[in-house]
Amino acid sequence: MKRLFAGVALSMATVVIAAAPAQAAPKNPVATLKQQLRPDTGVKFIDRAIMTEKGRRDLFLRRTGTFEFSKSGLAASDITGKFNILASDIPEDAPEELKAMFSPERTIRVGTTSYLSGGLFSTMLPEDKTWLKMPKGPTGGLTGIYGQPVNLVEQATYKTLLKSGKPGKGAYTGSITFGELYKVSPWLRASIFDKPKAKALKSVLTWKLQLDGKGLPARLVTTFPVSALGMTGSKGTTLTVDTRYTGWGAKVDIKAPAADEVSSKLKDGTDELPDGIPLPDGSTVSQ
Repeated sequence: MKRLFAGVALSMATVVIAAAPAQAAPKNPVATLKQQLRPDTGVKFIDRAIMTEKGRRDLFLRRTGTFEFSKSGLAASDITGKFNILASDIPEDAPEELKAMFSPERTIRVGTTSYLSGGLFSTMLPEDKTWLKMPKGPTGGLTGIYGQPVNLVEQATYKTLLKSGKPGKGAYTGSITFGELYKVSPWLRASIFDKPKAKALKSVLTWKLQLDGKGLPARLVTTFPVSALGMTGSKGTTLTVDTRYTGWGAKVDIKAPAADEVSSKLKDGTDELPDGIPLPDGSTVSQ
């Protein structure tokens, strides 16, 4: 998907997160995580996406979410995201689609079926419905494109990530290409509407993973060029996604929304997102 409209001023923000206490890195973090993968349990997370352009750092996106586990990995997710812009910063004469895009959106995903509500999707639904059902839908709506691209609950993804890094005291650091992640991660493939071009797949993602005292992920920070997502920011513009995990193994029960609140069709009667939704900067949103 091409660059979302970001011509309006974004609020400056500084994210200060205390480092986790240093712990010895476990011999097999993947096996440690696998022990947590019990049905009806899960983990909560918080994302903060920071865009850096010409030395300026702006908080671009906030997300909160919950993953529910299955024996093999991920059973369901519930994520709410919002671009960091105030309603007062949006021009009064801006299209309704743009105004809606900067309001919170929520995505419940059960298996590979997504239920989308709020944000841009609020302008597409029939008046009596609040959720759009999409089989094989996106993991987090539009904001999901800019969320954490690495899903550690996917065992193959976690294993691939660790192979690209080096262990330290309670932390791993490394780098990996988007192509390597895209190949192994169903989550990443579902999060990005358009398949990245060959050049984007060569983009390098650097990362640092901190573990808690039990050897489970506590914080993951990834940094990569925005061009990897199809954005066209100034040369050298990067996105840093800082994710913190809490409550590993807590009881979780994510369900699909009530059937009477869900529509499988848009208000125009179609069942697919339209291609080429125009944005003020001349780019488009396409499926």
